[in-house]
Amino acid sequence: MERIIDVSLPIGPDLLVWPGDPPVEILPRIQISKGDPANVSELRIGTHTGTHVDPPVHFVPGAAGMDRVPVDLLVGDCVVADARGLRGQLGPADLDALKIPAGATRVLVKSDNSKIWRHLPAAFPDEYVCLSPEGAAWVVAAGIKLFGVDFLSIEQKGAPGHPTHVELLSNGVVIVEGLDLGNVEPGEYTLAVLPLKIVDGDGGPARAVLFETT
Repeated sequence: MERIIDVSLPIGPDLLVWPGDPPVEILPRIQISKGDPANVSELRIGTHTGTHVDPPVHFVPGAAGMDRVPVDLLVGDCVVADARGLRGQLGPADLDALKIPAGATRVLVKSDNSKIWRHLPAAFPDEYVCLSPEGAAWVVAAGIKLFGVDFLSIEQKGAPGHPTHVELLSNGVVIVEGLDLGNVEPGEYTLAVLPLKIVDGDGGPARAVLFETT
């Protein structure tokens, strides 16, 4: 049998967003309660809201936007690695310790970040588990093409020049951020993460699920 695990964040007004990004607004425009024939709302969000994909153009001018990221990269075999208990920026030694199988194409890292989604903080957290620039180089060297994390950024907040993003995206590694891996055990799965197909989009909110064969 196959079990489907939703690893996406629900989009609503209370969703935590990156400082400076637009808050979520869902505005009713047509309402049955007001005599209209249907319900239709206007959705206002940023391109990096909730669970989302960072395509290369996010930090690499002229590179592929959201509509040009191949679907077969976003769907397929995936490894969920266990980084619980680790703190700060994950470097090469940390990634070595995760024992990610050689040849893995898609990797999601489960850390203590996923606890954030159970109890949203009053203020945006300055400290969270992320990937160091050296860790990003490790990912590139390992041949990983999709790397996902369970917080809104893969990189340390305020990092000058955003070297982690640049290292990954300039080498064709697609980033998935804002995953909720709280109900996922480390192991092998099939991933499907499908962002909105935004023309030249610098990001795309997505529904992400893992398929587990039991």
